[in-house]
Amino acid sequence: MQTGASMTQSKLISATAWNNGQHHRSGAGYGLKISAADRDRYIRREWGTVQLRIGTAPPIDVNINKASFWNDTCRELISADVGRWLLANRFAPWPSGQPPRFTLVPQEPGVFELRR
Repeated sequence: MQTGASMTQSKLISATAWNNGQHHRSGAGYGLKISAADRDRYIRREWGTVQLRIGTAPPIDVNINKASFWNDTCRELISADVGRWLLANRFAPWPSGQPPRFTLVPQEPGVFELRR
């Protein structure tokens, strides 16, 4: 049986900032990459979208209804809104090979809080 801290710890999802190689000021081409194990454990294909909550900013809806999110190599939550947030908070662009890391905390089905 898990208790307190261990239960909370098991619900944390590691996420790494991601970019498709084109650094648009519009935020396009940015997202968050998660592991296949966390994707399969915490995200359901039938939701179609997930919602990211970042501080007091309006929630960001991210499309997960695409084959690339569910394949073995690409597990990015891609959104220009995420990109704009990364840029506005000076997390992007980052030095080559050093993307910032974040934590996603499940709040309810399909809703995740993004923490630094």
